[in-house]
Amino acid sequence: MSATAAFDTLLLSQRGHLFPWAPVCLGAGVGLYFALMAEPDVEIYLALALLGTFGGLIGLRAPENAAVLGWALMLVAAGFCLSGSRAHYVAAAVLPYRYYGPIEGRVIAIDRSASDAVRLTLDRVRLRDMARVETPERVRISLHGSKNIPVPGSQILTTGHLMPPQGPAEPGGFDFRLHAWFQQIGAVGYTRLPVLLAAPNRRDLWLQRFRRDASTYIQKRLPGETGGFAAALTTGDRSGIGQGSLMALRGSNLAHLLAISGLHMGLLSGFVFASLRLFLCLWPRVALRLAVKKIAAVGALLVAAAYLALSGGNVATERAFIMVAVVLGAVLLDRRAFSLRAVALAAMIVLAHRPESLMSPGFQMSFAATTALVAVFTWIRETGVSLGPGWMRGAVAVVISSAVAGAATAPFGAAHFNTLSHYGLIANLASVPLMGVLVIPAAVLALCLAPLGGEMIGLRLMGWGLDWILMVAHWVTGLEGAQGRVVAPGPVVLPLITFGMLQLILWQGRWRSLGLVPVMLAFILWAQATRPPVLISADGALLGKMTVGGRALSKPKGAGFAARIWLENDGDGSDQAAAAARWTGPVKSTMIGSTEVIHVIGKRAVEAHDVCLTGQVIVTTVDKDLSGGCQLFDPARLRQLGSLMITSDGTLLSAQELAGQRLWTGALPNGASADRR
Repeated sequence: MSATAAFDTLLLSQRGHLFPWAPVCLGAGVGLYFALMAEPDVEIYLALALLGTFGGLIGLRAPENAAVLGWALMLVAAGFCLSGSRAHYVAAAVLPYRYYGPIEGRVIAIDRSASDAVRLTLDRVRLRDMARVETPERVRISLHGSKNIPVPGSQILTTGHLMPPQGPAEPGGFDFRLHAWFQQIGAVGYTRLPVLLAAPNRRDLWLQRFRRDASTYIQKRLPGETGGFAAALTTGDRSGIGQGSLMALRGSNLAHLLAISGLHMGLLSGFVFASLRLFLCLWPRVALRLAVKKIAAVGALLVAAAYLALSGGNVATERAFIMVAVVLGAVLLDRRAFSLRAVALAAMIVLAHRPESLMSPGFQMSFAATTALVAVFTWIRETGVSLGPGWMRGAVAVVISSAVAGAATAPFGAAHFNTLSHYGLIANLASVPLMGVLVIPAAVLALCLAPLGGEMIGLRLMGWGLDWILMVAHWVTGLEGAQGRVVAPGPVVLPLITFGMLQLILWQGRWRSLGLVPVMLAFILWAQATRPPVLISADGALLGKMTVGGRALSKPKGAGFAARIWLENDGDGSDQAAAAARWTGPVKSTMIGSTEVIHVIGKRAVEAHDVCLTGQVIVTTVDKDLSGGCQLFDPARLRQLGSLMITSDGTLLSAQELAGQRLWTGALPNGASADRR
């Protein structure tokens, strides 16, 4: 049999099952764009546009099997071009230097930072002595000490520190600049002074103010962590959740209950759909004359849209709404609601709308869980596997759902957050059913009774359910060995796992088992992952060397963000003080092969240091000029290069070098810092 005939036979066996591969091809184009080390020229976009057009013509006119290749080519080209156009469309000015002075802007969002401080996102920004074209479109500032929190829509004035969004804490790590670029955040910082109202509240941003008022109302009637949890579920406002409860939810693998995502949107729309359908069926004339199922689907879709608006419309909620809209749209069109085709269509809509979401853990984990769940329950339905007697099928389905979703998302959660919750299944089994049967219905009840003044009935029931979930989270997190730490994987691990699992789920026939090969290879590579022997922070304030007992840090305080990221990526649960205690000897230096790395801390120590020998790498916390054969990295040079790492063979790599010359890195070919507009 010729190669062409074999290919035709292979594709023929997949007839009717190829559409779920469409978002895979689209995502491949998106991933290719973000994997580049340099921003593509216009000629590349033109060439890909022509290539995509050619692929589309093949898809329309060629025989069926050849058409598949044409459509795949078109989708890959489309994913690349969509990503590039989106990156240029959101381009905005980025602060070119560190700034201290007056900050004026309109509050458009309120949340909490990693240090548990209230954080404001501002637009319509004004900075002292800065032209409008150079002023960032949006800035984000944390409030340290200020107790007066403005409402969304307020024009506020304060004095604070700002700096450009920072690069990776270590070379090749998570780049916050990319995340900030697509949010049009051009500066981040903090203030320790009061926030003043610069102008009366306007009537714009009324929805954001309504969300804030609703959150305040809920937290007054459900005080403490319970009220903060309820506000987060209903309005997306997490400012009422303390770090203790947040860490407990994360440690017990229940953090997904805090984010308004597919679970909440699905439970809400499902409850409304079932309630409306049951209510309409109570009227025989309506039930016999109208399409009750479709009316209920329209009602559920409207409620889901209102929930999207009330929750603030973040990326995770948008993604959940799109998935719900596809499912309910399938009901309206008399198609199967839960199928891999529906998941594929939702993924394509999300990628077309926000291509950058492919790089986020939220996108990866939500679609991994959804795809696995649909595949498993489709297999159960088609094979006729029994879930037991009717009275226990619901409980068995919940166990299967929690186990499958947990297994599907575990590699992605471990890769992004370096943790594994060993008792996450127990916590989810004890909490998720209550979310569906009590918390979400109680929230709907509170909304329905609010016009009559009886919302406290629903809020009280909701509070009981949330109290139980918080109790479970703290109990599970407190168990011995509740959390495991894993080392950060290499860049090819997650793509291999993703491709292998897609092969196992989407491919039809015996060849699907080949998907186990990349999955096993990925875990082998992950198990062999090694960490850099030496890491240097982007400001020169911290140096970390790997020892037998774990990474030793050059000081117990300061540069806490870099220290936390390094230790997490090492799979080390220690804090900075414990890691600093591992450093033996008064001199902060270490040898890597023939290279000596010296960390000089403090102004007096830097001024007194005048040795610069060949084979030395000297890192200082103050700008310094040294003559000699050493490599000097002071704050001025590190601002151009970013964080550094030294490999086991003595090779020195910078974050700027590994990030490349992209729109969000602000790098010129000569490596100098550039204003990003």
